[in-house]
This record gives sequence, structure tokens and C-alpha cells, in this order.
Amino acid sequence: MRILIKNGTVVRSTGRKKADVLVKDGRIEKIAPAIEENADRVIDASDCYVFAGFIDTHTHFDLDLGTTVTADDFETGTKAAVVGGTTTVLDFATQDHGMTMHDALDLWHKKADGRSSSNYGFHMAVSEWNDARKAEVDDMFKAGISSFKMYMVYDAMKVSDGQIYDAQKFIGARGGVIGVHCENYDVLQARIAEEKAKGHMDPTAHPVTRPQAVEAEGVARLMRIAELSKAPAWVVHLSTADGLEEVKRARKRGIEVYAESCPQYFTLDVKQYAEPDGAKYVMSPPLREAGDRAAILDGMKKKDIDFIGTDHCSFTMAQKAMGKDDFSKIPNGGAGVQNRAELVYTYAVETGAITLEQMALLLSERAAKLFGMYPKKGVLRVGADADIVVFDPNDPHTISWETNLHACDNSPYEGIKASGRTRDVILNGELVVENGQLVKPNCGRYVFRKPCIRYRS
Repeated sequence: MRILIKNGTVVRSTGRKKADVLVKDGRIEKIAPAIEENADRVIDASDCYVFAGFIDTHTHFDLDLGTTVTADDFETGTKAAVVGGTTTVLDFATQDHGMTMHDALDLWHKKADGRSSSNYGFHMAVSEWNDARKAEVDDMFKAGISSFKMYMVYDAMKVSDGQIYDAQKFIGARGGVIGVHCENYDVLQARIAEEKAKGHMDPTAHPVTRPQAVEAEGVARLMRIAELSKAPAWVVHLSTADGLEEVKRARKRGIEVYAESCPQYFTLDVKQYAEPDGAKYVMSPPLREAGDRAAILDGMKKKDIDFIGTDHCSFTMAQKAMGKDDFSKIPNGGAGVQNRAELVYTYAVETGAITLEQMALLLSERAAKLFGMYPKKGVLRVGADADIVVFDPNDPHTISWETNLHACDNSPYEGIKASGRTRDVILNGELVVENGQLVKPNCGRYVFRKPCIRYRS
């Protein structure tokens, strides 16, 4: 299968230029100013940008919380992802208490294999750290998993600081990295109890219990643990100015830190919890203040933030109503996997906060490097996998759950204006999205990942 993309502006982290792109047998065969060769399909990308396929570093599909299961599974979630230009998602295979990592990996393959419309890989989320789990780590690398996750929060997932320290040393020595959900769990639990004692039970209590300092303390603690372990640290879904400052301070001390953020932390506002449907905004970390949004955008501009994921973890409004009388029982999370690129373009590129080249870094290249997929993915170059996005910057529209492909009846971005969006997507050398429509579903493949490319080491 030969596909020729003509007349577009090819965007890479190193610059942009008018060029044609020829795809053959699932790989990029040629990039040149004018390619005049026969092809099975010619795509006119005039007035559009051509990017390497976007990589979402943080999704939760078909996740069982014990009380409910996320609205999106791999079938619906990856359809939304690929229509938004995301050609690879990295989801969290979750090793629950009493489960092995092998069990978790097998379960997530059953959830995803043959049902995914984008490519997919797994981080391994670890709820226990002991000799039995350590004995499985090498097998995870052999299975294509080089990144892991630990939590400072949640009774079902929380591990101790000592376990994070030991895991960082053990996994880092093997070429892996651990992402950590950084919050002070004891303090936020105490603050939840305080708000309940006041009778403050609606969604506006959620951000009160998790202020900047709760995240910043967790980030600062992780930075010191990484300093002692002499291993890399990855801060997931960073949301605050104070948390970002802790990352920057640690880097000045020589600590190797990778920082991820999400579109909700530079587009949405804490005041939205007071809206009638405020429950749909309940996610952790919560939405923040104007100063935090500005800091995240500045961090993207100055390359202090490494990549943008979504933390897509969707629930219907009926599921959110589980906490109608108690904000702490509202399932945490929101939908966003389809809207990431258009939000970054509209609210970061068009506003002048970042360049198109930085958009390519944040949405693809750096993620491909850290998570062991580069140079097959994350860059437009001869020989790379033909995961390609044609992005139309002149397609104004209003975001709505009714036109998104995710499976829940709400969107935290409902009513937000976007000035451009993904038009066409080539996945593994096949045209799967055409003029914004998914024309070939279920073409996603498992991505076997190599050890991390630690570009900040």
C-alpha cells in the first residue's frame, strides 16, 4: 500500500517545511519537496500541517475501580483517540492487590487486543512492591513494558516512600522509569474530613481538599527520593505552579525529572466546580487557578514540561451521581483523549505560548523517546513507522460530547471553541481517518517498547 501526502507543511521539533511524504508498506519511504510517484492513494494536505502521529502518555480504559468501571473501554476510547490524531495510547495495566504483574498484563491484553483503533502500549501500575513483584520486572521488559507507575494516594494503590525508593533503584538500573501520582494522602484525607464536618458535600469541596500544597509536597518528596535513589523520576499529570517549581528546583540540583501535564490544567478553571454539572470536573488533581494555568503554559514554552497526556478516565453522569450527596464518592476522572491536539493547538500554539515545533515535541517526540518507541515512532523521518496526522488549522468548531466518539454523556470541554482539528490519520501505513471520520476501525497494534531513552540524563 502506497500513500502519498502532498502539499502539506511537515512539522518536526527541528523545524517545519513544505514537503511531500510517501508511505509504503507501513513505513515512511521518502520526504521531499515534490514527490511525483504513483501511489494507491494521494492525500492533498494543502494548508494543513503534517505531524508524526500523536502519543497519549496517560489513559485509563476499562478500569475497574471496585465501585464502578470507566465508561470507555479500548474499543470506544481508541476510536476517540485516533480521530483526535492519537496513533498510540499508553494505558495503565493495573496490578491490584493479590494479583501478579503477569496477571495484570494478560488481563490488559484481553481488554485491548483486537479491539483497538489506535496502537497501544501499557505502563504497569504497581500496588505492591516486594520480592515477588521485583522478580517479575525483567519479564515485563521482555514483554515490551519499560515504564511503571506508583501512587502516593488511594487505599487500593498506595505504596510507601521506601518502596518508591527501592523500586526506582531497581527499575532505573534496568533502563526503566516510574511515574508517580504525587499528593500527600494523609493531608488530603484530613482535609476531606474537615470539609465533610462543615457539611460541605458538593463538588466545590473537591479542590479545597487538594490545594496546590498537597501536590507540591508530594512532588518535592518524590524529588528527594529520586535524589537518593539516583534514578529518573516521572511526575504524572502535573497541575500546579508550585509543583512545577519543585521540578525545576530538583533539576537545578542535578535530579533527572520528567514532567507530564494535561490540557485540563491549562484550559479549565476551578470555578467550574460550582456549575450545575460540576461533578463532571471531579478529577485528581483537580482543576486549578489562573496562575497555575499560566505556569503550565510557561512550562510548556520553556520545555520544563516534557509531554502532554490526557489522563482520560471517563464516567457517565449517572456514574458521577454516585457522589451526589458526598463529593468524595464521585468517581474521579474525565474524558479528553479525542480533544488533546486541538486544545494544544488552539490554546497553546495559537495564543503564542508554544510553537508548532514544540507541539510536535509535547505530543509525540519526547514521549516516543522516554517510553522506548523512538525513532520508529514520534518523528517524521525515512524508515519510521507510518503513523501520520494531517492537522487542519482552519476548521473552527465547538467541542461536544455529542460529536465526540467517547462513550460517556459529558465532556469537561463541552462548549469550548477550537480553531483546528485532525483531518486525516494514517496508522501503520493505512488511512484510518479521512476528513475527520473513522473509516477503518480496529487497526491498532500492540507496541513493544524498548528501554527508555533518558534524554535528560
